[in-house]
Order: sequence, then structure tokens, then C-alpha cells
Amino acid sequence: MSESERTPPSAPPAPDLSEKGTRDGGRTSLDRRLFLKFTAFGGCHDAGGAARALEESGVTGALYLDANDPRGIGIVAASEDPDHFVTGFRDLLGAPPFDRMEHKAELDMLGRTYSIGYESDLEHVLFERPISRIADPALRWAIWYPLRRAKSFARLSADDQRRILAEHGTLGHRYGAAGLALDVRLACHGLDKNDNDFIIGLLGAELFPLSSIVQSMRGTEQTSRYLESLGPFFVGRAVWQGRGRTAAS
Repeated sequence: MSESERTPPSAPPAPDLSEKGTRDGGRTSLDRRLFLKFTAFGGCHDAGGAARALEESGVTGALYLDANDPRGIGIVAASEDPDHFVTGFRDLLGAPPFDRMEHKAELDMLGRTYSIGYESDLEHVLFERPISRIADPALRWAIWYPLRRAKSFARLSADDQRRILAEHGTLGHRYGAAGLALDVRLACHGLDKNDNDFIIGLLGAELFPLSSIVQSMRGTEQTSRYLESLGPFFVGRAVWQGRGRTAAS
């Protein structure tokens, strides 16, 4: 028996699943992230009662009145521990008043915060920023939607991807710097029943700028050439926002 036959093959290195950032010229990492779940209902006759149930349960998130359904609501909830969505949060939505409502499965969204690699404060980017935006009473209007990129985008060179994303991001920064719209960006690879890649929450004091940014994004190279689908869209105004107990693991 040869030496190679007697020596067992070494195990491949484990993948590094941590989020990456940059600080003081060096690399940083954090193996934590926030999960967010969006759920919508119709047939809600007491949005105040739904808000009280969320508040009493310690949910971190927001409750929106659906602009396209006079009895519709949308709920976004945050937790570092995804088990929360199949335990406490699942139990909450299966109890009054939610058990008497009509679940809109087509608007279900589940995503996770992520880093791009250049962020200097990963705790802020992955936790504090999305929670502060969702819970900010000044950001009362919201549009939430999923998107799916064309698979050809993944085959572009890294330089081409950066250029395309920079054009898209610069437009978003213009709206943010003007105080017109802020976003919450989530990855949902493998978490979405329709094979979407990302979930976007656009948040602002007024509705029109949120519609305007979606319109303006149509002209970017990413949207016009490398997106396969957008939506469905949920449009709503917050009637409850809270920083409860559920965000921490």
C-alpha cells in the first residue's frame, strides 16, 4: 500500500461565514447578523389591538396600514435569532387578534442583514442602523419588496459589478442625503420561496419620494439590464413602531 493510500485526506477548511468590514486600514469581522420577517394580513378590523399585541410581546419592528387594502396591515419584525420566527413570533401570529385575519402569503418576506466589506462599524450596519430606521417615528411611510437579479450578473467581473452597483448606490445616497428616503437592505438567498435575492425596505416621512426613487432606479444599469423581477410591493404607513426585546439573541 502506498503512502498516499495509507494517509487519509485532510478535511477542507471550513467556510468563513462572518460579515466583513474595514477599520483603520485593517480587516474586521463579525459572525452575527439580524433577521427580519415581513408578514401581511387582510381582514384587520382593529389595527390598534394588533399594535398592542406586538408591544406586549416585546416585538422589535413596525406595524403598517396597507395603502392598497382598507382592512390590510403589514408587520416587520426583527430578531438576531431566527428560531424566534418559528417559536414566539409564530405563536403570536397564531393567537388573537391575528388568528382572525387573512394571511397574505404572497407578501411573506424573510431576510438577513449583511455587509459589503468596507463598513467600519459592523455592529451599527448589521443591527443598530436597520432597527433605528424601522423604529424611527419620522420615517412613517414604507415600501417593502423583494427583487431577483439576473443570474448573468454573478458572471460579471468584480470591477463591472462594483461599477454597476456604485451607479445604483449613488442614486440612493442622493435621496438619503436630502432626507427624502432611507433604506433597509436584506439578503434572502435561499430564504425566499420565489428564489429572490434581496429584500428592500424604503422608508421616509412622505410617500412620494419613495415612489420617485423606485422610478429613478429604473434607469440604472442594474435595474434595466440585470434584474429579473421586482415585487410584489407592500405600501403602508406606520401606526406602531417599537424597540422591544426580540432583536437580541
